[in-house]
Amino acid sequence: MRAVDLFSGCGGLSLGFQRQGFDIVGAFELWNVAAQCYRENFSHPVYEIDLSDTKKAIDKIRNLEPDIIIGGPPCQDFSHAGKRIEANRAILTDSYAAIVCTLKPRCFIMENVDRAQKSNAYMSARKAFKETGYGLTEIVLDASLCGVPQKRKRFICFGMLEQEDDFAKEAFKSRLANKHMTLRDYFGDTLGFEYYYRHPRNYNRRGVFSIDEPAPTMRGVNRPVPKGYPGHPKDACAVTEKLHALTTIDRAKIQTFPDDFKWIGTKTDMEQMIGNAVPVNLASYVAATVNIVLEGKIDSKEFKLWLNNNTEYSPAVIGDNVSRMKRADSILEWSNDDTYLFYLEKESSFIELSVSVRSQLRKAVKLYSEYAKALIESKGDVECKAL
Repeated sequence: MRAVDLFSGCGGLSLGFQRQGFDIVGAFELWNVAAQCYRENFSHPVYEIDLSDTKKAIDKIRNLEPDIIIGGPPCQDFSHAGKRIEANRAILTDSYAAIVCTLKPRCFIMENVDRAQKSNAYMSARKAFKETGYGLTEIVLDASLCGVPQKRKRFICFGMLEQEDDFAKEAFKSRLANKHMTLRDYFGDTLGFEYYYRHPRNYNRRGVFSIDEPAPTMRGVNRPVPKGYPGHPKDACAVTEKLHALTTIDRAKIQTFPDDFKWIGTKTDMEQMIGNAVPVNLASYVAATVNIVLEGKIDSKEFKLWLNNNTEYSPAVIGDNVSRMKRADSILEWSNDDTYLFYLEKESSFIELSVSVRSQLRKAVKLYSEYAKALIESKGDVECKAL
């Protein structure tokens, strides 16, 4: 599937989508340093075009013929790190919407900080998406539940033409981890430190953390432990001269960039690119969800495991039921509600099957419905225990 990345930065979102099989045919990034960094790591072109010039941008993007447009307009005007007001850069959210609504790709992913969802700029963009015919799934994802050892909440808007709203909500939620990923979960004992300093926005917040918890959000600034740091009651340990301060590369790894990713520019440039980036594993999680929805994929691996643990079926019978559920899904895209089987039976492709095959598909659907219900209940139990 051909994808174009707008406001690509150094390429965290592109890399995650590329890992899930998307063909990134072009990226757009105005900041020269980030664009050069992107070029160091990808073979496809990156265009240094001001996307607020929507006419010029649309002409260039149209030639790339994208099936999906991905990207996150600059978030500084919406972020917790900013002044919590909307300013000039918020107009780029309107530019993103204008590009999508003019070109009308099959679908799009818009990513931003969690509070952007309530902004006037997003409300304006949302109205344009709906008027163009997109169904929207809007969700805030915690990166630490999506394969990233960091508490970083991001707002995702997944739009798809001719769909009802919330069409992908279940696909996003059903695959979230049951526990927050810690640095030790992700890195094991390879880091060489147990505690570390991450400079807080102000001293009302703690600055010392343990690797046995998710890292705090990696921001666009990074500093060593200042001599004037007063400590905080919730610091994971006391501040000493030996306390590790996160390095630039530490932060890139926590953002789940691979070790061989090439960084360029000054230290300040690199810190800004890393802080602005979408964590690669979060991008990969979102891309995998898009694949599930676009290709009608069911969670066959987990379904197979559930059948193995909850039935006495032989491996051959389990395999047959997984295959039959995939066949049902190809006739009518799976939706986790009580009406799925009812509407499946009304599809002409289903009616044309033999009586025995229809019976087999019904059984597989009922089993998959049991699996989906058990999955939701198990996540509910975990959430209740956490409370």
